[in-house]
Amino acid sequence: MYNFSYFKENDPHRILDFIEEYPFALITGSDLSGSQVATQIPLLVEVRNGETYLQGHMMRNTDHHKALVENPKALAVFTGPNAYVSASWYSNPQIGSTWNYMSVHIQGAVSFMSDAELITLMRKLTLKFEKGNKQSLTIYDNLPDSFLSKMMPAIVGFEIKAARFENVFKLSQNRDEKSYTNIISKLEEEGGNSALIALEMKKRKASLFPDGIEWDGSKFDS
Repeated sequence: MYNFSYFKENDPHRILDFIEEYPFALITGSDLSGSQVATQIPLLVEVRNGETYLQGHMMRNTDHHKALVENPKALAVFTGPNAYVSASWYSNPQIGSTWNYMSVHIQGAVSFMSDAELITLMRKLTLKFEKGNKQSLTIYDNLPDSFLSKMMPAIVGFEIKAARFENVFKLSQNRDEKSYTNIISKLEEEGGNSALIALEMKKRKASLFPDGIEWDGSKFDS
């Protein structure tokens, strides 16, 4: 992970909002022999007594479940949109092109839930992703008992207490204002993920270039 200060998001509320917006995380870990495992899982984030927790579920008795039983240390990686940034868009194009992206890494220990805690999680999880629609036939409380009796024993709920946060919001903060403005324009033209990156850059422009003051960190990173 890039550890340049100018690529860091320092507002904890923005980081939590990012996790809420992009909840489909990559969970990685390893068993005691060092064999690595990785699974992509939607996660809920919850703050309790000033501590951050991630909650989710996975299939029981998979290689990942077994590895985390042996070794509870885990890393959750949340990623947002990303976009190629051509150096031809810079004031000085004779340096390397790059890639803009946003990523949050959270390390912590996994603890597995009781059956009652798993039910609580599934109620929250299904209702959240059904956008609060209590009439939806697929939220936990509206699913038939015949289905739940087969599904619930096949999954295991877990929680990760966040021990370490890291993030990279690499959004051309090390470019001069003319380059920064042009990058936004070019990314908007491309649309899709590129336009989403442009939107994030626009949110930060005023704080990066207050009163027309510019700073160019190009010698540090391309």
